[in-house]
Amino acid sequence: MIATVGSEFQREIVDSGRLASFLFFIALLGTFGFIRTSAWMIHKQVSWWPGNVSVGGTHVHHLVWGICAMMIFGYVGVVHQPDSPWREIVTVLFAIGMGLTLDEFALWVELEDVYWEKEGRKSIDAMIIAGCIAGAVLVGFSAWARLADSVASGVVAFVGAVGVLGIIVALVNVAKDKLQWALASVIIPIIGIPAAVRLAKPHSIWARVLYRDDKLERARERYGDEVAAAAPSPPPSEPSSAGAGRSSS
Repeated sequence: MIATVGSEFQREIVDSGRLASFLFFIALLGTFGFIRTSAWMIHKQVSWWPGNVSVGGTHVHHLVWGICAMMIFGYVGVVHQPDSPWREIVTVLFAIGMGLTLDEFALWVELEDVYWEKEGRKSIDAMIIAGCIAGAVLVGFSAWARLADSVASGVVAFVGAVGVLGIIVALVNVAKDKLQWALASVIIPIIGIPAAVRLAKPHSIWARVLYRDDKLERARERYGDEVAAAAPSPPPSEPSSAGAGRSSS
């Protein structure tokens, strides 16, 4: 059984030139799973688990290490373009940096530490989208490309255009804070097109950057119920002392 799995891995992954894509996919998901587990254990104050990294009393978020890793190994991969096995090693290290960075995606958007808040869900959504794209590149796009080799070049262009369309539609939906539609767009691009062309949510990056007063007001009207549900409820008002005195008398 092990020999069969090994031979299939050799044929489907190594011989087809997809080893780097496979290692990227595994390293990305593995890093996300590890750092989420680590953060949870630190949050729960597990005594035997190492705590946060601090420099001069300042907590260094793990996205800092991720950004440094992506800068270093992105430079090595693009400029030096090492041969195998260094190409695969650089790919894994770049994917680790990407996993550390995406795990704090909410910090990019909110510009504050909301890791365990409701807004921190954006990090998980971003990682799901990134994982789906990496998986599609590893399995879906490669399979379609091999199938298209046997037909006209026009099919190759069409398949590539569909893949690019799916990524573009997904990114637009992420910018408009429509994360469920973004995930669906990666799998079937046409599903996310209606959501991508409609109004963005009023608190999304798209609305903040591109919308003016009139369009922003339309967005608030369109998503009024969602905005009201997301807003914190005001604390109950206390009766004034004067009112209390009158009530007593």
